Amino acid sequence: MRSMLAAAALLVALPAPAPAPAQETPEQFAALREVDMRLAGIAWRLATANRALCRDLAPVPGIAIHAIDQYDPKLRAGLPAIFGFEAPVAVEGVVPNSAAARAGVRPNEGISAVGGQALAISPAGRAQASSATRDAAAAVIARQPADAPLALTLVQGGRTRTVTVPPSPGCRSRFEVLVGPGLSASADGDIVQIGVRFFERFDDDMIAVVVAHEFAHNILKHRERLDAAGVKRGLLSEFGRNGRLFRQTENQADLLGMHLLRNAGWDPALAVRFWREHGGEVDGGLFRSRTHPSSKARGDAVAAEIAAIPAGSALPYLPPVLAERDRPLN
Repeated sequence: MRSMLAAAALLVALPAPAPAPAQETPEQFAALREVDMRLAGIAWRLATANRALCRDLAPVPGIAIHAIDQYDPKLRAGLPAIFGFEAPVAVEGVVPNSAAARAGVRPNEGISAVGGQALAISPAGRAQASSATRDAAAAVIARQPADAPLALTLVQGGRTRTVTVPPSPGCRSRFEVLVGPGLSASADGDIVQIGVRFFERFDDDMIAVVVAHEFAHNILKHRERLDAAGVKRGLLSEFGRNGRLFRQTENQADLLGMHLLRNAGWDPALAVRFWREHGGEVDGGLFRSRTHPSSKARGDAVAAEIAAIPAGSALPYLPPVLAERDRPLN
């Protein structure tokens, strides 16, 4: 299998190791694509609807991309029949109603160039599963002007065509589905990682609460601000000033995450329900016992934030918690 399950509205991220079976069935690859596209759809919706809240924008056309050298070498010979791969980088899927979908981009089309720039192939990624080729392609897309049309040179069935995707700016962030046994979710300022178990356990509305929470960490620059405050991670993150500052960032992410959901058209009460009913089930990443409030406290805080939204406020709404990103943690 691939070195990771990766999904993104635009960008995909660093690999996480997973065992490579000797053989995969088309049905298993279809299930893999389905999970990837579930996250891609959630991420695209959050990133584009909340662009007014973000200072760093990138094109978010609504595609998930992958590269053939993400997969174990034993599996590559059979991949073109499933994923196309007439170029080393291909469109894994297209988010419905996205700019790419409206432009006619299709799953399984190879991507040979972006904005007229040919995509480089990473030789180092060919001998074993590697995300190098895919990451390089994602970086080329991310460097295109966010507010300009995006030209994609696509190949399928031996034919090459150039599609111009209308401008679709959104918040710059990468998203990935992470292989692992737990309900893990994290954000590091650049990447949002959501454990694959969430997709087995919850529907997309509940998963969107978790994605929005982690996305809020990136928008609020929590990793950068925690580092500037000199916090200790690992076991020391649980105690004293470290625990207090981590709880402060979690509270902020809960509140902003609810607003991100609301701006993107979800019922904000979903966040209240998720934290009250499932907050204690989430583990790993930034979720640790003493660095997070209780499930009840989280749900109550989000409910109070919803009640404080001014009546008739237009969307997207820029909540007061957004100003926290410019304040040092202390």
